[in-house]
Amino acid sequence: MKYLTSMFAGLLFAVGLGISGMMSPSKVMNFLDLFGTWDPSLAFVMGGALVLGLIMFPLVLKRHKPVCEDIFNVPTNKTIDYKLILGSVSFGVGWAIAGVCPGPALANISSLNPTILLFVVVMLTTMYITKIIRKE
Repeated sequence: MKYLTSMFAGLLFAVGLGISGMMSPSKVMNFLDLFGTWDPSLAFVMGGALVLGLIMFPLVLKRHKPVCEDIFNVPTNKTIDYKLILGSVSFGVGWAIAGVCPGPALANISSLNPTILLFVVVMLTTMYITKIIRKE
């Protein structure tokens, strides 16, 4: 049941990205182009997700346990260190350069777009290398 629920959530996320047009790198690039062809639609998508999260997280965390797990896996580390900052900056720079972030990239794999495929291969490779370096 856990895997079916995860698959449904991922599919719902991908459909939402597709409907909103957020799988298109040009959509993201236009959002980042403040003094050119600026397109604020990404801000509305992110704002909608933020509002939904602010409403739902407190409600969900009042439950005794998740539906498909034994415990909630909520991060407890609140430390802002160089790893968090370096990771955030590299994520943002990569997003600005490619015009796509990991969620839309994975949802967009079925398009067989060579740029998206290269992005996903590089993303997975660097995740693996980071795991080896950090010895996790």
